[in-house]
Amino acid sequence: MGLFSALMGNAGIVKNDQLNKDFSKLLVEGEEIELGFKLIRDTFIFTSKRLILVDVQGLTGSKVEYMSVSYKSISRFSVENSGTFDLDAELKIWISGEALPSIRKKFNKSVNVFDVQNVLAFHVLR
Repeated sequence: MGLFSALMGNAGIVKNDQLNKDFSKLLVEGEEIELGFKLIRDTFIFTSKRLILVDVQGLTGSKVEYMSVSYKSISRFSVENSGTFDLDAELKIWISGEALPSIRKKFNKSVNVFDVQNVLAFHVLR
């Protein structure tokens, strides 16, 4: 991920071996990491059972929040691909009962937003 994309708030894909190394302690038995993205210090991970959002807080980054979102609690989602002059694609996720999207993430051009949509649709629509 380029520095410019990171500074603009766009996420880039992270390899699964790195995700497993850093976040395997969060997984339950039988759960596997399928896809993950990094946004400067934060990470969000699609697993076989849930979506995990890792929010690194503070200047030192010593405080970290791990939010787990069950796929069955996701009521809808949308993806917007990047255009000619738009540098990023966007993912929005609504949690059941909420009028506005609870989760919004931007992706740089290195991420195929339709791959992200495919993984999310696979879990939410079953």
